[in-house]
Amino acid sequence: MSPAISASPHGENFTEMVAVRHGETEWNVSHTIQGRLDHELNETGRQQAAMVARRLSESEEAKPAAVYSSDLKRAAETAQMIAATSSVSNVVIDQALTERHMGSFQGMKREDVLKSEAYKAYSSKDERKEELPGGGESLNQLSERCVSRLNAIAEKHKGERVVVVTHEEVIQELCRHANPTTSVRRNIPNTSISIFHVSGSDGRWILEKVGDVGHLNEDSFP
Repeated sequence: MSPAISASPHGENFTEMVAVRHGETEWNVSHTIQGRLDHELNETGRQQAAMVARRLSESEEAKPAAVYSSDLKRAAETAQMIAATSSVSNVVIDQALTERHMGSFQGMKREDVLKSEAYKAYSSKDERKEELPGGGESLNQLSERCVSRLNAIAEKHKGERVVVVTHEEVIQELCRHANPTTSVRRNIPNTSISIFHVSGSDGRWILEKVGDVGHLNEDSFP
């Protein structure tokens, strides 16, 4: 691996994990719940992906050592742009980084879900343990899947920067894991950057940044 890769400021046992939400899709625009349904980026999403890719490539010494991606098209397309712009030879497609399975809510408008009897019944229970209606994942299941995978990736890339392109619900859960003292739902816009410093060997997580879209305003990467 290139010696130009920067180490995490927290020491060589930590990996800087740059979690990027995929670019915009038409279902994002219409506020339709996608979950595992597989949709491509729209034109705005492709422009957003190009902008975040440029931002992540600006610092020669801080380019990613690797780019990992969810298996869904909207994430993989975003990841391919990031990898190409940062001269990373390939994207590692990883199903463990896929979006939360939203069960029977997939394909429904968000406002209709919130008014549905199924959602009201679900939200009155323990949302961490309770699976979503129609075979969807509980928050505990989502956490086990994505947190354990990032710990493994961090252990493989100690002291390096790694880009992980994934989805809103995954990043929400990563934030909750890194900062369990708050249950506030974060704002995670399309192609936003959230930064975690992770020591995979002992499970230590430090949340540094959430939902940063400075690149959409042509700001530079820190």
